[in-house]
Amino acid sequence: MFTSQIFASILPEILILVLGILILVFEPFWKEDQRRNAGWLTAGGLFAAIIISLLFGQPGEPVSVLGGMIRFDWLGFFFKILFMFAGAATALLLMDHETAGHRGEAYVLLLASLLGMNLMAVSSDLVMLYLAIETASIPLYILAGFLLADDRSTEAGFKYLLFGTLASTIMLYGFSLIFGFTGTTDLQKIAEVLTTGTISPLLAFVVLALVIVGLGFKLAIVPFHFWAPDVYQGSPTPVAGFLSTASKAAGFAVVIRFFFVALPDFAPSWTVIFAALAAITMTVGNLLALSQTNMKRLIAYSSIAHAGYALIGVVAFSQLGAASVVFYLAAYIATNLLAFGVVMAFSRVTGLEDITDYAGLSRRNPLMGLMMLAAFLSLAGMPPFGGFVAKVFVFAAGVQANYTWLVVVGILNSIIGVYYYLNVLKYVYLYRMEGENEEQHPIPLTRPYTIALVVLAIGVILVGTVFAPWFSWSDAAALNLF
Repeated sequence: MFTSQIFASILPEILILVLGILILVFEPFWKEDQRRNAGWLTAGGLFAAIIISLLFGQPGEPVSVLGGMIRFDWLGFFFKILFMFAGAATALLLMDHETAGHRGEAYVLLLASLLGMNLMAVSSDLVMLYLAIETASIPLYILAGFLLADDRSTEAGFKYLLFGTLASTIMLYGFSLIFGFTGTTDLQKIAEVLTTGTISPLLAFVVLALVIVGLGFKLAIVPFHFWAPDVYQGSPTPVAGFLSTASKAAGFAVVIRFFFVALPDFAPSWTVIFAALAAITMTVGNLLALSQTNMKRLIAYSSIAHAGYALIGVVAFSQLGAASVVFYLAAYIATNLLAFGVVMAFSRVTGLEDITDYAGLSRRNPLMGLMMLAAFLSLAGMPPFGGFVAKVFVFAAGVQANYTWLVVVGILNSIIGVYYYLNVLKYVYLYRMEGENEEQHPIPLTRPYTIALVVLAIGVILVGTVFAPWFSWSDAAALNLF
């Protein structure tokens, strides 16, 4: 029976589906120079979906719906809001892309991926979870290789498809073993069966390893990170931004729900594994970022390092740990999209991506210089920006869980990160472009870029200064797990 509760649980997905249909209906009737309006429709529709969901789709007590396939709770709802916000910002940034911005199918693929991510956040059954992951991933494979005339984009799409399919296959094998051992695909029931101790530690370790391989690819953690720099560099820049934020956050949503709900009895094992992966990921990501000269590759390795920071909250395996991860992802989505937005706006005018090309940016467009300052200082963990508060919370969760050594590793890696973030800002503010005639080479911002960058910058500052309500929502989301 289709009740109002079921309707509320899938309200965001219904709105996204309707929005995608509207784009498919209207886009063919627009002239070539009007087709970028699909970006306005997508962004406006997603912001409207956020408002409608907040008004009419808020969950009450956690409950399973649709035959136990979906968990209607605050954790999934909060992630849905984050994904739709990231999708709206990406649509604005996509509008002025010279190729993809005028193609309605790019926005439809973005919405299809967004639909899968929303389902990833609420899936409480292995079958639904796998279908959601594939629904989110397949459109992203296409978007990564969307620029058929660009060899780098084609290579990025092929690499992402090849490695993504392999990781997905390995993870599916792990899911099949879980079903074989427990006789159920429901996460809650899996946890109940595993409490009986009928599975040997060796078999449990094999299953853990298979699942971590698949989810580790989504998170781009070491050693499953090798695809990220090439894919981010070759993909259309708005797609790279979406990949590094919403896709990564969706992976963390799955990790939190799967390990916290289905495998709490094996926490002593998987927390140690994740602690080691977090330490290695932070270190490798930051050290490799030091030598990068291409801005997109630098942000790619930076995003790998940030996945390591967020994993500290997972390792803590506590309410504070889960809340800190959710809060960290909220701050990270706004910050990294802001960084990619500046890169998009700069490369759209200049066609350049090297760090040295940003010399004199603060004089060529002072607003863009301020945006990059906010984004990179937040990524570096400097107050009063969102990245600082987010790191404080995940580090606090690590200390509370007696993983002090991991927090020390995180702090040391943060210091390394400060170096290459400030190195970029050095070119933006202290260096001059060749000829020192920046006034003659301005970088104008189009209206979609201006709206997206201003909204994201405000988000980065608000999360870092007025953080109490945001963390309260994150804490409410984490409360459902304990």
